[in-house]
Amino acid sequence: MKQMLDKGEFGLFATKTLGGHLIRGVIAVALIYVAIERQHANPVWAVLAGLLALVAMRGCPVCWTIGLIENIQQRLRQ
Repeated sequence: MKQMLDKGEFGLFATKTLGGHLIRGVIAVALIYVAIERQHANPVWAVLAGLLALVAMRGCPVCWTIGLIENIQQRLRQ
């Protein structure tokens, strides 16, 4: 599993596999949902979930999207 989520050889934000990149995206979306849903009830947990989402995406959502494009380009070059 770790190898699937490692950084790819191509680009700054790409993951070694497309599946690994999509898993990171799903985890980040789930954490963002938790952060938004719990912002009034548990603000500390909401902030923590938001920070973990940024870690999962290796930056902002735009960074994750750039990584997705890099990952697709990496697959097309093989």
